[in-house]
Amino acid sequence: MSPRAVLVGLPGSGKTTIGKRLANALNVQLVDTDHLLEAKLGKTCSQIMAELGEPGFREKEADVVAEALHSDGIVSLGGGAVVTERTRQLLADHTVVYLNVSIDEGVRRTSRSNARPLLNVPDPRSKYEELFAQRSAFYEEVSNFMVRCDGKEPRRVVTDILMFIEEIRLERLDERDHVQPDPAFR
Repeated sequence: MSPRAVLVGLPGSGKTTIGKRLANALNVQLVDTDHLLEAKLGKTCSQIMAELGEPGFREKEADVVAEALHSDGIVSLGGGAVVTERTRQLLADHTVVYLNVSIDEGVRRTSRSNARPLLNVPDPRSKYEELFAQRSAFYEEVSNFMVRCDGKEPRRVVTDILMFIEEIRLERLDERDHVQPDPAFR
């Protein structure tokens, strides 16, 4: 069993919103690794981060990501999950979609929430710029497809992803139809 798609991106890129809509469109479950981690440990991500620090948090998060990747639905990863080498390795054989959002848009979207522990700082814009610089290459490394989300309605982002998933499905069917027979069976 493997997820139909795994969503990655910075905080505020729309992973949960798009994940819910995409799961609904495909009639599958959404597995949000932040929610899974909170349920597993009985604490909010902010509390877990405060208690364990970022390295401890990322270790627990990688365990939850490994578990979530056994889903056949849509998986939405926490924004920083990709900084962990183990998580990036786990994503290698999956369909990963990078929800790309600009710094301006990301700051605008996250400024209304206290639920993002790494952005609860005096200068959230500087912190967001730092996260963008640290993580963008990782998102690009693990993803098979990138959707630019600035100025797009969620339904348009979902449509773009659905088209990509269908392209992959058709390519796989085509590859199976064009597999060369083993010469030993001629």
